[in-house]
Amino acid sequence: MSFFDKLFGKKNKPQTEEPLITEVPQQETEIPQDPDFEDTNPEEVTTTQTPEESQENQEEEQQPSEPSPTPVAEQQNSSSNEDTTTEKNEGGGFFSFLGFGKNKAADQKALEDGLEKSNDGIFNRISKAIAGRTEVDVDVLDAIEEALVASDIAVDTVIKIIKRLEDRIARDKYLNTNEVYSMLKQEIIDMLTESNTPDYTNFNIPDVKPLPYIMLVVGVNGAGKTTTIGKLSWQFKQRGLNVMVGAADTFRAAAVEQLNIWAQRVGIEIIKHPQDTDPAAVAYDAAQAAIARKADVLLIDTAGRLHNKKYLMDELSKIKRVLQKVHPNLPHDVLLVLDGSTGHNALHQAEEFTKATEITCIAVTKLDGTAKGGAVISIADQFKIPIKYVGVGETVDRLQVFNKRNYVESLFKKRQ
Repeated sequence: MSFFDKLFGKKNKPQTEEPLITEVPQQETEIPQDPDFEDTNPEEVTTTQTPEESQENQEEEQQPSEPSPTPVAEQQNSSSNEDTTTEKNEGGGFFSFLGFGKNKAADQKALEDGLEKSNDGIFNRISKAIAGRTEVDVDVLDAIEEALVASDIAVDTVIKIIKRLEDRIARDKYLNTNEVYSMLKQEIIDMLTESNTPDYTNFNIPDVKPLPYIMLVVGVNGAGKTTTIGKLSWQFKQRGLNVMVGAADTFRAAAVEQLNIWAQRVGIEIIKHPQDTDPAAVAYDAAQAAIARKADVLLIDTAGRLHNKKYLMDELSKIKRVLQKVHPNLPHDVLLVLDGSTGHNALHQAEEFTKATEITCIAVTKLDGTAKGGAVISIADQFKIPIKYVGVGETVDRLQVFNKRNYVESLFKKRQ
């Protein structure tokens, strides 16, 4: 069973159609001069790998130095600097029988299952903190504080939570330890609500005019950017939207292939250039193509980058500048993808990325299989940037919109 078969819950090898290759007609691309926008020579890339042949490439965000195990098919030079290769992947029926994301109760159950390890860790620590106690006193609060810090909730956030509990005790005069869990949940929910960031209930896109809605996806290597784009594409397409993706990660050898496989599976069009092409050129051509195709959504993948690599952050700024030559409001969103399994490090990445570039929303991935789900509370508390999505499993339906109450309820659910 291949990685993508597991991802989509398939046991039998699916039959995929060969993608239809189309070329944009030759034309002069008029781009207002930018001092560091380089001319590129896009080439046609005909990919013939099947998902099974690319299995080793599909670990999300491999190190850029690792070559693709399966060579990309020979690239043929185009005579024009403005030629862009696009692939129209016909699909749509592949997921029709899955029925994911239609039942809120099922979504909540999936969230609880995905956070099970984090929940167990918090529950066990707090149970130990209050064992043998009947009243919430200073010693119990100290033990709860240690339990929350050990659950990857940042110290600054834990201090806020404990202060709220102290105020609650002073107000109510007496609280017994049986009330600790429900009290803790409510105080955290109230604290996060005060951040005034929105909650989300569906995968609808913002009401932007003119369409398409364009999202730039950024983050470090291994965070899950490309997989998040694939899952978002599926969610958007399930809602009847015309979705396109742009492969502006031209640095990592397997990045374009991985995104292309997602495009085939979801049945959407991908705009791509050869490896080592200027990413800004890919983003520009993808935006122009999305407008020409009357797309509703364009998701642009970018290379993994560290906040302290100035030239990579400058490259990100360049992509934004070039998109703004298509329309001054682009991109509509810059989504920072964080690996939730890294715990406190995810908070540090969010802090450094927001200093280096404008981030408008956040996705936290890989929360299943880790006991570090408490880090999401810190991110939601300490940044005035909305967490838009959380990843709690491998299958496409396990990328969910973020709702503060639902998340805290699942994280602190009392296990029987």
